[in-house]
Amino acid sequence: MNATALPAQTGPSARDVKDARQDRLFRYVLTATVVFVLIALASAALSMLWGGRHVLEEEGIDFFITAQWNPVENHYGALVPIYGTIVTALIAMVIAVPVSFGIAFFLTEVAPRWARGPIGTAIELLAGIPSIIYGMWGLFVLVPVMTEYVTPWLNDNVGTWPVIGALFQGPPLGIGMLTAGIVLAIMVIPFISSVMREVFLTVPTRLKESAYALGSTKWEVSWDIVLPYTRSAVIGGIFLGLGRALGETMAVAFVIGNSVNFSASLLEPGTTIAALIANDFGEATETYRSALLLLGFVLFIVTFVVLAAARLMLMQLARKEGN
Repeated sequence: MNATALPAQTGPSARDVKDARQDRLFRYVLTATVVFVLIALASAALSMLWGGRHVLEEEGIDFFITAQWNPVENHYGALVPIYGTIVTALIAMVIAVPVSFGIAFFLTEVAPRWARGPIGTAIELLAGIPSIIYGMWGLFVLVPVMTEYVTPWLNDNVGTWPVIGALFQGPPLGIGMLTAGIVLAIMVIPFISSVMREVFLTVPTRLKESAYALGSTKWEVSWDIVLPYTRSAVIGGIFLGLGRALGETMAVAFVIGNSVNFSASLLEPGTTIAALIANDFGEATETYRSALLLLGFVLFIVTFVVLAAARLMLMQLARKEGN
């Protein structure tokens, strides 16, 4: 019996050549987009550092650790805006994280099904409100409330406590780092709660139903089942909100008081890096503009460090979960 003749080996077809060429082109385009973003970020950081080189040469390390900010005498210390940026962001996180968790768990476990969609949409729409609207609301609504009710109560009841009492002592001005932190918390709640809600929905229903069948309460299910299952994504959402709070400008500028005098009290006026740059950059002289550019570089580094820490934390959690 004669063997069937096999077709002769030929080179790649025109279709294969075309597909390979398109794959290479697609890979080059994707690589170019990543390189473009990295170059843009590096260029922005280096341009701010280059613009602030004059002040950095004059002040040196004192720029980062001293609190004297005096444009008249050309002495600049960034400690006050750095302190205000970090403190207001931490206040925002202390308020926003538990509130966001409550919102997300309510929408996924407690609220009736017909109400989950409208309530969730309404909360997500808060993220689209311009920051200047939050600032105006804080100035005309929240500040009077802080002046008349919150600040006097904190002075009388918390200001007398040891250690932390100094943080809650101050005149009833209404504006200050605590007010700015509350406004920031309201602004970042939609971001954090939306992320939490979406990841809570990824928890298998079988796990939660099994816990309920064993007699677990809703709190036990949320703490022992939902949070461990979604821990990495929840932490990522929290740091996303923290990055948003660190860089907020106009809303904070309305209610923080914009004072460059150092005060540990949360009830007294202060400033943040973004608010100081926004308020003074347009009318700054050459040397002062150099100081503000260097301050912008500091904000870039602070934000980068926070996000890098979040990434490292997520990698460690992922490694532990793998083990």
